[in-house]
Amino acid sequence: MKAIVVNETGGPEVMTLTDVERPALGDGEVLVRVAAAGVNFIDTYHRTGLYPNPLPFTPGLEGAGEVVAAGAATHLSVGDRVAWTGATGSYAEFVALKADQAVAIPDGVDAAIAAAAMLQGMTAHYLVNDTYPLRSGDRCLVHAGAGGVGLLLIQMAKAIGAEVFTTVSTAEKAELAGKTGADHVIRYSEGDFGDEVERIAGPRALQVVYDGVGRATFGRGLELLAPRGTMVLFGQASGVVPPFDLGRLAANGSLYVTRPTLFTYIATRQDLERRAGALLGAVERGELDVRIGRTWPLAQAADAHIALQGRATTGKVLLIP
Repeated sequence: MKAIVVNETGGPEVMTLTDVERPALGDGEVLVRVAAAGVNFIDTYHRTGLYPNPLPFTPGLEGAGEVVAAGAATHLSVGDRVAWTGATGSYAEFVALKADQAVAIPDGVDAAIAAAAMLQGMTAHYLVNDTYPLRSGDRCLVHAGAGGVGLLLIQMAKAIGAEVFTTVSTAEKAELAGKTGADHVIRYSEGDFGDEVERIAGPRALQVVYDGVGRATFGRGLELLAPRGTMVLFGQASGVVPPFDLGRLAANGSLYVTRPTLFTYIATRQDLERRAGALLGAVERGELDVRIGRTWPLAQAADAHIALQGRATTGKVLLIP
């Protein structure tokens, strides 16, 4: 089969399309023909070595497809349509994964949409339901509102009844975030996003900031939180947040800061089924719109990473084997 292989860490150019053997199956595993693989910022962290993987490796944690072989002691069968996240090796024509990592795709959901929804959709779901459970009337700030997680966060926050502020970089992205339901869309390229939040809502008016950007936004975001407000740092697209004096949290009103990751929130099979079921069920019912912004063939994985890191994409980025 063909797969993207990383032999050394570095820039997008280290990803090469290579002929490799199909993976052998162990007990409790399935082999899936990949219909679509999701491209996420965590893949860039693996590629650069920020999050180390043993070399060589095939990147990609997320996808959807059809089971073509099943090992012993598995509940899945050949022909089942499944989606997954957390299974390294998804940038490939076939991937082997533990059956317990896969969830069934509802009949009314396309495989590409399922692939696009898993990591970013479940991330948005745990952020608004568990990390900081939003309530009707809360004010929240969602950074990168036209990205895959951002667009889903906006929809989920509005469904709860929150007032949503969001930041974007371009007029196109501003229009998209606004159409998705954001109450206040701020072009951070035109000025200080915090100044605009304060102009609209006043000082320290936010209950929570959902920050997947990191270094460029973290400090100013803390200054916008109401007393006992929560900073949810779930990504670092602009770089790692440097160490800071925890005394700032006390001085600014007994603030909370947390650095969650999806895989803690789907660590058990029960949690995975519950969260994925809620997410894909909402997609099937038409309650949640999953936007696929761009697809690339598998051979152009490097181009997909360049576009993602250059903030040249909206919605979800997929690779199609």
